[in-house]
Amino acid sequence: MSTIKANTLLHSDGSTTTQPSIPALDQRMAKAWCIVNQAGSQTILGSYNVSSITDHAVGMTYFNFATAMADGNFSAVGSGNSYGNTFVDSHATTRVRVAEMNGANSSYSDALVSIVVFA
Repeated sequence: MSTIKANTLLHSDGSTTTQPSIPALDQRMAKAWCIVNQAGSQTILGSYNVSSITDHAVGMTYFNFATAMADGNFSAVGSGNSYGNTFVDSHATTRVRVAEMNGANSSYSDALVSIVVFA
């Protein structure tokens, strides 16, 4: 078996090619992910297929997809680093909302949160 490693594939005319699609892997790979610091101005620290975020309220962030999901039948998982009660509050084909709740007093709190979406 051979292995090919390359950062960029070029067509014979020198133009770039599109990323290859591997159908067997498409169902197992994340369709979107993002990590955000909700405190202050809400900063995206890293992402894939997330075009922007919207500060919905304290402890709640909308993650807006650059490319919409095919339908609403996808799985989104949220996690946070501060209070342990991070959850996906709602989702649509174009975005998901993640909420961070402080378990000590049942109030929403800003934290470092992330999402991963599989479709």
